[in-house]
Amino acid sequence: MQREEKQLEASLDALLNQVADLKNSLGSFIYKLENEYDRLTWPSVLDSFALLSGQLNTLNKVLKHEKTPLFRNQVIIPLVLSPDRDEDLMRQTEGRVPVFSHEVVPDHLRTKPDPEVEEQEKQLTTDAARIGADVAQKQIQSLNKMCSNLLEKISKEERESESGGLRPNKQTFNPADTNALVAAVAFGKGLSNWRPSGSSGPGQPGQPGTGTILAGASGLQQVQMAGAPSQQQPMLSGVQMAQASQPGKMPSGIKTNIKSASMHPYQR
Repeated sequence: MQREEKQLEASLDALLNQVADLKNSLGSFIYKLENEYDRLTWPSVLDSFALLSGQLNTLNKVLKHEKTPLFRNQVIIPLVLSPDRDEDLMRQTEGRVPVFSHEVVPDHLRTKPDPEVEEQEKQLTTDAARIGADVAQKQIQSLNKMCSNLLEKISKEERESESGGLRPNKQTFNPADTNALVAAVAFGKGLSNWRPSGSSGPGQPGQPGTGTILAGASGLQQVQMAGAPSQQQPMLSGVQMAQASQPGKMPSGIKTNIKSASMHPYQR
């Protein structure tokens, strides 16, 4: 007798632990649904359902274990009923049952469904018995067809979404045009040396004002700063050679006099 009682207590403890874990998981999931619904994702919901399913399977294994006694053979009899508040009962039920009176005992110690639920169950059983085998088979086939069509549509949407994610983005530009534009801006590649009709090149006769500009510029060739050394002539010739070597530029008749800061004419 003592061995059976110890086995019953151990089974009850294991069952209480499994139920407590299941209750905590349910409370956490309900809290997420009520307070974190705006940032709740579908994978998180699936994880919560998977956790609850695993805990329910574990609870069923505990109940079906060979060492677990049949709880249906155990009878619970209330020994004391009181309308007064019971603190121990409050602590054990986490505040859900404050008193153990005649009002709550039928609900908590009930071994059968509520009368309303039992009546609805009987009605459903009666309605199911009235349906013939052929009609039931047709309804089953219709329901299976609807489920198959729904699953096919869901699978098609998933395949299209996956293929759309793997498909590369459509190119909105031409790389050859981009390279040609960069080469034209950076290096002037492909640009034509076109001038409007009626204009003449630099130094050609018929261009108005050219002789006047050159004549005025030739008068500046002999201007030199006072006290300039004779070493300036090689430097000037180098500048003129550099200007002449650049293509596309008009040869200038102005000689630039370069003078170091140490030979400033106003230096004292």
